[in-house]
Amino acid sequence: MTEGTKAGFVALIGEPNAGKSTLLNRMVGAKVSIVTHKVQTTRARIRGVCMEGNAQIVFVDTPGIFRPRRRLDRAMVTAAWGGAADADIVVLLIEAHRGLTEGAQAIIEALKAREGAQPVALAINKIDKVKAEKLLELSKQLNEAYPFVRTFMISAERGYGVDDLREWLASELPESPWFYPEDQIADLPMRQIAAEITREKLTLRLHEELPYQLTVETEKWEEREDGSARIDQVIYVTRDGHKGIVLGKGGETIKAISKAAREEMTEFLGRPVHLFLQVKLRPGWLDEAERYTEMGLDFRDGD
Repeated sequence: MTEGTKAGFVALIGEPNAGKSTLLNRMVGAKVSIVTHKVQTTRARIRGVCMEGNAQIVFVDTPGIFRPRRRLDRAMVTAAWGGAADADIVVLLIEAHRGLTEGAQAIIEALKAREGAQPVALAINKIDKVKAEKLLELSKQLNEAYPFVRTFMISAERGYGVDDLREWLASELPESPWFYPEDQIADLPMRQIAAEITREKLTLRLHEELPYQLTVETEKWEEREDGSARIDQVIYVTRDGHKGIVLGKGGETIKAISKAAREEMTEFLGRPVHLFLQVKLRPGWLDEAERYTEMGLDFRDGD
């Protein structure tokens, strides 16, 4: 279908943990982006595809923008701004209860430097956490800091205001044939989505015990005759001591992670999944170009 259709790219930007992944998943109506309470969990520019009337909105879910320290951090921040540069519309997410933080101010300053590149809308998220007067005051303060084309008050988690934002985005997109089939919700390969699911379960289970020094790769994907899939994944850690944390006493941690990831993959694929996880030590993976490629990042962006 091409006649009278619209399509375009929308970049969601903001500080880590502002709710970009939750908003993407709410818009798309399916879980396509990793969501945890730890910051910096979105590493690659995951695209979620959402249909609204005759419009196809392709969301570019960027990593949170923060002050980078390591190569991985620098590659993530470059990916975030790259995602914004490629978009037709940019949506800046600000947490209502945190307001105009130093980090948000830095993002607004960077937006000013590229003003006019494309329309930028403001979405004040987590509005259920503050009183109405504070919201109005924050909206005024932010709109004085940058000329946003529209301001939306939303709760990505509860769904408040999300329909209004989605309808507005659809109305603003250019006329264009759709980029993806109508029933496609993400353009990540299934192997990468499966790796993201396992990484989310690891992050949720391990909390503060393990920093961001682990990554998951889908090594093998075998389609079986009975319709099920066998998925073999490797969890890479940078220190020997981290292996024990991931495995847990008597292997109980890895079993719980595997069970949670397998259940979600089964639901996502709509068929049985047999998941096999291995933990391997790889001290230098943070400096290996192929690990970045696997995550959809450019190794050179970390320089």
